Amino acid sequence: MPIPEPASPEFESSLLINAAPTRVLMAFFDPHALATWWQAVRSVTTPRPMGIYAVEWAPTPEGDELLGRLGGVFCGRVMEFLPGREMFVADAWWLPPDGDPIGPMALEVSCRMSGPACRLTVKQTGFEDTVRWRRYYAVIASGWRSSLAALKEYVENAE
Repeated sequence: MPIPEPASPEFESSLLINAAPTRVLMAFFDPHALATWWQAVRSVTTPRPMGIYAVEWAPTPEGDELLGRLGGVFCGRVMEFLPGREMFVADAWWLPPDGDPIGPMALEVSCRMSGPACRLTVKQTGFEDTVRWRRYYAVIASGWRSSLAALKEYVENAE
């Protein structure tokens, strides 16, 4: 089934999570949490300005006709980190298992209280007007949605 092209060349999603914002944001930095909700096989993430943000996934057995195999490494630099509130990763690149990197991009994550819950907003931007970039955002959108659902489950139910 073909993946539709996104209306805009970026990804943004927001959801409510019944947990403290500090816990939600730290799930983007804790290696065990990243392995659980994002299926990372390895990660090096430093929650401070100028910290590294690198997450690796196992290559998929099958490849996308335009992007090749998925998985690989997403890496960038933490430019802003406010505990329990937000992080901003700049100069981020996706290094696929096969083929040329895609980037630079930015990843913004914010947590705000919304009633008794935390509103998590995730936004990934960066774009060149090419078929490959459009395909990248079309493919990652479904991956982000399922990963954020897994994050919600993890944070709300982890001991």
